[in-house]
Amino acid sequence: MQNLNRITFNLDVMGGKPCIRGLRVTVGTIVGLLASGYSTADILKAYPYLEEEDIREALTYAAWRAEEIELPLVAA
Repeated sequence: MQNLNRITFNLDVMGGKPCIRGLRVTVGTIVGLLASGYSTADILKAYPYLEEEDIREALTYAAWRAEEIELPLVAA
């Protein structure tokens, strides 16, 4: 996985959910807006402190998480 330097995790910000650059905007918010039909331009207008690369990285992270496989720990 490439280095996603715009996606941050901090328990004090949005409960540790993946956020954009430490802001109170989650990856889920961005992906949800795109899934609802909002364009990148619409999102940037609503959140003027975001950048296009933030949106691209949010999608990259979401796609990676969707493909990630979590395996249960097995006690030996």
